[in-house]
Amino acid sequence: MPGGDSPSDVYGLELAGEEDAFAAREAATAAGGVRVVATGLALADGVDRTAARRLAYTRSVLDLLGRTDADPRSARAVVAASDLRGVRPASGSVAVRARVVRDSAPVSTAETERRCGAALVDRGFSVDLDDPEHVLRVLFADDTCLVGWVAAESVRDFGTRKPTDRPFFQPGSMDPMDARAYANLAGAGAGRRLLDPMCGTGGTLIEAGLAGSDVVGVDAQAKMVRGSRENLGRYVPDADRAVLRGDATALPLRDDSVDGVVFDAPYGRQSKIARHDLSDLVAGALSEAARVAPRGVLVADRSWRDAAVSAGWRVTDAFERRVHRSLVRHVHVLERVRDRSEPGRRPTQPLSNRR
Repeated sequence: MPGGDSPSDVYGLELAGEEDAFAAREAATAAGGVRVVATGLALADGVDRTAARRLAYTRSVLDLLGRTDADPRSARAVVAASDLRGVRPASGSVAVRARVVRDSAPVSTAETERRCGAALVDRGFSVDLDDPEHVLRVLFADDTCLVGWVAAESVRDFGTRKPTDRPFFQPGSMDPMDARAYANLAGAGAGRRLLDPMCGTGGTLIEAGLAGSDVVGVDAQAKMVRGSRENLGRYVPDADRAVLRGDATALPLRDDSVDGVVFDAPYGRQSKIARHDLSDLVAGALSEAARVAPRGVLVADRSWRDAAVSAGWRVTDAFERRVHRSLVRHVHVLERVRDRSEPGRRPTQPLSNRR
């Protein structure tokens, strides 16, 4: 529509990756009322800007000026008609950055930047392409265009923490971008304590720690405990952290001692804990996770929905994420429903070995 649609207090989100439903679910940990409106684009009713900066699958948040059709002239009309909320007219230098998300719309970004920049100059702004005080982003996807000032951008430094570059590496380590997303879904953030009861090399703990969480790791293998400690010391030396050798089915933690649990279950093989087969391991770990935390995320190579429900969880969301031809990750987002006063619960030891 000419001039576009600009509802009050609505934000635009530029999603990353290829799975918009998953990206939107992660974005919901930092924003309210998230809904996908086009390929790689979403709207939200409110955003915690600090939390948005630690998202893995949201690139940027826009203080939305308008939503219109995918045409440079329509984008210019939004700029010309908007009250430019968030920036007073002639109050600073600006730059316009246009992008077509995943090549989903036949639009010229150069023309868009030229037209929208001219509209801003007409309204008294100065243009500075190198170091602007404000950035106007114009995002196109399918038949949709979002126009808004950049309110927050996520920190895209995951490439600096590639598993092969860490002091301790083992094959099969999770990509940092995915680990951050799973940590966010489990509730990572300042003032939160997150547990990984099968922590391996500590990749999820690293991302949770960088998101501001205190972290606790448990692993059955001594070498993983040592390696995880070494990796955490490299990337989050100032975090409150503890890594213990132990059994995910018998955690050395008090009831409700952490705010969230996230773990990557063994894929298609027997557990390294000799007395457990895989089904017993996952079922036991889910039961223990429900004892120590109100929310969780389980990642696996198959669905464990029934086991999660039996262990006292409600599966609020489930995603199938293709890693490569032979591996699809099943992501279970969990919320505890079991009454913690249930008779017969096993007494536990307090959290120990804090570092």
